[in-house]
Amino acid sequence: MDLSGKVINQLPEVSGSSKSGNSWRKQEYIIETGGQYPKKVCVSIWGDKIDQFGLKVGEQVTLGIDVESREYNGRWYTEVKAYKVDRSQGGAGAPVMPEVDTFYSESEEDKLPF
Repeated sequence: MDLSGKVINQLPEVSGSSKSGNSWRKQEYIIETGGQYPKKVCVSIWGDKIDQFGLKVGEQVTLGIDVESREYNGRWYTEVKAYKVDRSQGGAGAPVMPEVDTFYSESEEDKLPF
């Protein structure tokens, strides 16, 4: 699943150790989607991908995401994890599409034979 938007905030990095003694770290970013009704989504990036992706506040990105929910003590917690980043739009937002008002044409050469 993909999520496109602008990075509007970077939360502090969190790190720790698992029960097995392995260290982990997590960085969360707030992404604001475009459109008429923009949404804000908190996205987590784990481990070495934090440095690899190098997200900056203000840049326009498309993230490949996984959404996962877990139950703990009778409550459900949902996390959105990013596994890839695409910056191919170069911060320009959505691709520009030509506007089409109508398909009607009075020209004889544009008429279909059926």
